[in-house]
Amino acid sequence: MAGHSKWANIKHKKAAQDAKRGKIFNKLAKEIEVAAKLGGSDENANPRLRTAILKARQANMPKDNIERAIKKGAGELEGVNYEEFVYEGYGPGGTAIIIEVMTDKKSRTLPEIKSIFTKSGNSLAESGAVSYLFDHVGLILVEGENIDEEKLLDIVLESGAEDFELDDEVGNKKIYAIKTAKENFHSVLTALEPKLQEMGLKIVESGLKYVPQTTIALPKEQALKAIKLIEDLENHDDVQNVYTNLEIGEWAEEIGA
Repeated sequence: MAGHSKWANIKHKKAAQDAKRGKIFNKLAKEIEVAAKLGGSDENANPRLRTAILKARQANMPKDNIERAIKKGAGELEGVNYEEFVYEGYGPGGTAIIIEVMTDKKSRTLPEIKSIFTKSGNSLAESGAVSYLFDHVGLILVEGENIDEEKLLDIVLESGAEDFELDDEVGNKKIYAIKTAKENFHSVLTALEPKLQEMGLKIVESGLKYVPQTTIALPKEQALKAIKLIEDLENHDDVQNVYTNLEIGEWAEEIGA
């Protein structure tokens, strides 16, 4: 999982920012609506919905909001017809960027995404231009204290996951990143959940992610410009996730809260 250092640290910073801006619940609701529309409202029979609900609970999204989003997706309440798109682009210093979008109007969203790139002196790219630099995988981040790593390895392998590594550490608290094949993500998550709970571990992030095969380190000025571009993209209402091969670790503390 090259280039995956401090994933949790950075994602948590971004989640905190989104929450302050009042955006995160809207984005989570979109994901729940789309999942319910595509696979039905029964989370036990709809792995994508189950994952979306888990993410919403991790973000402390109110139960009423979750249930309302499910009903909208299932057609029980009036909702919006969202479509999903993946865009690719180049950032400062040739960094690669992947943007996952959910929108009710592509003709509005695409020009706005293009504008964010062009205003920063960067550009969108054709499909496939940078995605080959990433692995599209399932990723599960778990957090706990005084973890028995041998036992964790056993349950990770038993669940069908590919591997895991230490992602972040503060005092006795550690965060591990568990990687799965994209097609096995939901079954692995289902198998892991009860076993992780038995170990006293908490799932803090999960989903299908684009993980860079390698990362690019940039000088400070370029790196901060790239981070600003990523923040601007993430602040767009229709953008669900942004991924990059920029090595952010060194500048993580300078990401504005």
